[in-house]
Amino acid sequence: MKMLSIEQELKGNSYPGRGIIIGKSEDGKKAVTAYFIMGRSENSRNRVFVEDGEGIRTQAFDESKLTDPSLIIYAPVRVLGNKTIVTNGDQTDTIYEGMDKQMTFEQSLRSREFEPDGPNYTPRISGIMHLENGNYNYAMSILKSNNGNPESCNRYTFAYENPAAGEGHFIHTYMCDGNPLPSFEGEPKLISVPDDIGAFTDLLWNSLNEDNKVSLFVRYIDIETGSYETKIVNKNQ
Repeated sequence: MKMLSIEQELKGNSYPGRGIIIGKSEDGKKAVTAYFIMGRSENSRNRVFVEDGEGIRTQAFDESKLTDPSLIIYAPVRVLGNKTIVTNGDQTDTIYEGMDKQMTFEQSLRSREFEPDGPNYTPRISGIMHLENGNYNYAMSILKSNNGNPESCNRYTFAYENPAAGEGHFIHTYMCDGNPLPSFEGEPKLISVPDDIGAFTDLLWNSLNEDNKVSLFVRYIDIETGSYETKIVNKNQ
């Protein structure tokens, strides 16, 4: 698979929607994840990321402008022991609860489908990072409608065991802007991941479309110790 430039991928797409990146830093010492949200409507743009325990949640920037919280207010990141869960919706809780009952990532998502926001039927994208005894692996999932047909849900899981240093994978909800919005297609994209969390955060934020970007979360986790560093950028400050 060809390694793509995350900068070019983002700069060349005004509306990838929500995106998850998971990988390993170039020095091989850090498990890396990033999650961003974008918005076209006032309701979607009226959000910020805030820290919530070891995870994060979305909240309204201006409560008076919040119209429908159902698909925009959720916890994108939660931590369950040595597992970090990252998703674009309240399926974070579904995965957390399922895995807490010894279900797998894939089994936990069986009860969920794409979002009920026709005609877009936004895919549910999810990631799980697992660190144990100095070992690290991760998986990504997308649940999407069958080419816009809400009667049929297509489920894809991609697992990455002992990932290579300096490599990551990027999955996002929409191929590009449009009406309706076309769902992501294919495997998560292979991208490079640097050692410096600050540089990576700046690169991602500066590459996202200025009008549509809303919030960005980046975390680097030490594979040996489990300690982590987090960066959050909100357009609404």
